[in-house]
Amino acid sequence: MFKGQGKDVTGYGKDKYTIIKDLEDYQPGIYDKPLPCFGCGLGWFSFLVGFLCPVMWYYAAFLYMGSYYRKDPRERAGLAASAIAALGCSVVILIIVFIRLF
Repeated sequence: MFKGQGKDVTGYGKDKYTIIKDLEDYQPGIYDKPLPCFGCGLGWFSFLVGFLCPVMWYYAAFLYMGSYYRKDPRERAGLAASAIAALGCSVVILIIVFIRLF
């Protein structure tokens, strides 16, 4: 036998392991349930719909500033993207208003 090779362990210890949890006693965790709005989350849904109706970006930005993502941290990225889009939309609106007035 060469150095580093193990013994034949094909039948060793088969009866020593037991299942810790019962498969019938399964309780789903917080991240097992799907996100609202067709599974993509409220933030990403607001981001996509915001291109048609920019008010949705402001709604999601309001939720982001109110820490809505603490209920489900998976919402944070979409809400942040919507807040950034709302900021960009505000800048564009301010530039347009400034050009119209002067």
